[in-house]
Amino acid sequence: MTRTTGGQVRSGSTGRLSSGQSSRGPRVQPDLAAPGAHSPGARVLRVRRGRSALATGSPCSFPVIASLLPAGSARTARSASTTSGGCSRSRVSFSEDLRDELASIAPRRRCCRLAELSALFHGAGAWHLRGHGELAVHLDLGSAAAARRAFQLLRDLGVPAEIRTYHRRAFDRATRYQLHVVVSGGARDVLREAGVLSARGAPLERPPKQVIGRSCCRGAYLRGALLGGGSISGPKAVQLELRAGNLEGAELLADAAAREGIVLRTVQRRSHAVAYAKGGETVADLLAVAGASEIALRLDRHAVLAATSSDANRLANADEANAKRTVQAAQEQLAALRLLDLGSLPPRLHEIAALRIRHPSDSLGELAARCEPPITKAAAHSRMATLRGIADSQRSSPDTPSVR
Repeated sequence: MTRTTGGQVRSGSTGRLSSGQSSRGPRVQPDLAAPGAHSPGARVLRVRRGRSALATGSPCSFPVIASLLPAGSARTARSASTTSGGCSRSRVSFSEDLRDELASIAPRRRCCRLAELSALFHGAGAWHLRGHGELAVHLDLGSAAAARRAFQLLRDLGVPAEIRTYHRRAFDRATRYQLHVVVSGGARDVLREAGVLSARGAPLERPPKQVIGRSCCRGAYLRGALLGGGSISGPKAVQLELRAGNLEGAELLADAAAREGIVLRTVQRRSHAVAYAKGGETVADLLAVAGASEIALRLDRHAVLAATSSDANRLANADEANAKRTVQAAQEQLAALRLLDLGSLPPRLHEIAALRIRHPSDSLGELAARCEPPITKAAAHSRMATLRGIADSQRSSPDTPSVR
C-alpha cells in the first residue's frame, strides 16, 4: 500500500493498525502521554507492546506509543521521564513557537472542534484502503504539540486513535508523529460531521461551506490548518504558508481568511497547493484570528521596533550629512575670506566675514542670529555668496581692486 495525501485513496492489502506481537518493549513518548487523574468517566491511554506495524506500507518503522480506546475505567499512563526544562529557546523555530501556542487552545464549542479537526485531516491526512474494504486515515504531523492537539480533539469527540512515531529519512532524522484512525462506527459519523467524509463515506477534497459558516469556526479551521500544514518565517521577512492537498483546498483557506478581512494568495506546486501571505501586518492579523495572539504581538512589536530603528537611522544619517555639508561650506568660506582685505569690505560684509572667522563651526543660521541686528538665514547666505564672488574675482585677476 502506498501512502497518499490530499484525500486520494490507493488500495493495498494491509494488516491491522495496532500491533499485538511480542516486542522488545514499549516506547513511550513523554510529551504525548497527557497526565490525567483517576476518574470513572475518563478514557484509557494505554501503552501497547508490539513491533511496528509493517501494514502501514511505509519502509520506515512505526513503533506504537499510545492508544486511545473508549473504555469504562480511567487509568492514564504517566511518563516515566520528564523533558529537560533547560533547552534553549533559540533552538526552537518560529513555526514551533506558533504550533506550541495554537496547541494550547482548547475550543469549547463542538462546531469549533469539528472545524479544527477537519482542517487537520484535509491538511495532513493520508487515506488508506485496507483489506475487506476497510478505510483508514493517518494524520502525519511534524510537531509533538500538534499531535497532542489532534489526539485530544479525537478523544473529546469519541474517536479511537493511535499515535506512532518514526524518523524521517532525511539528513536531520527528525521525529514525526502519525495518528491512525480506522473509519468505522462512531468515527465515521464524526468525520462526516466534520466534512472529512461524504454522506456515502468517500473522502472529500474540501469540507462543505457550513463547516466554516461561523466566525469562530473559521478561526478554528485556520488554526487546524496551521497545526497540520502551516509554516511561518520571521520575525524578519515574515511569510506564512498553509499547505493543502490541492488547489481547491487552498482556495477554501483563502476564502475563510477573506471572510475575516485577510487576503491570502494561492499557488499550485508540484505535489500540493499553498495559501500564503507576506508582510508582518497581514500575517499578524491571520494569527490573531487563529488565536495565536502572543506570536501576533511579537510580530507587531518587531515591526514597531524595526520602524523606529529605521527612522532613527534615517534621522542620524540626515544629521550627519547636514553636519558634513556645514563643515565643508564653512571651510570653503574661510578659504575665500583669506584672499580678501576685510578692512576694505562694506560694513554688512565685514560683519558676516568677521563672524565666520570667529565662529568657524557655526551654520549660516547661527551666524545670522549673531548679527547686529539679527538677520535671516537667506540674508546671511546672500552676503556670504557676495564674499565668495569677490574672492573668485581676486583669484581670476589678482590685480583687480576689491569691491567696496
